[in-house]
Amino acid sequence: MRLQVNVHEAKTRMSELLARVEAGDEVIIARAGHPVASLVPVAEPAARELGFLDGFTVPHDFFEPLPDDELDAWEGS
Repeated sequence: MRLQVNVHEAKTRMSELLARVEAGDEVIIARAGHPVASLVPVAEPAARELGFLDGFTVPHDFFEPLPDDELDAWEGS
């Protein structure tokens, strides 16, 4: 269903109008009877997978401290 309201009414009834939008209605906000904007549900973004990580596994020792010689190399010692 499509509903048109003026700006003042939209400000006064925003929570109710948002509930109607969530239920599938479209709300048109008008100024002096001329449509200016519409409230519509936000489209959920499609789930994305990172293809470059296919087959990647975290090594079992990934979170272990680095050996002293490698740590020294990273720290520039």
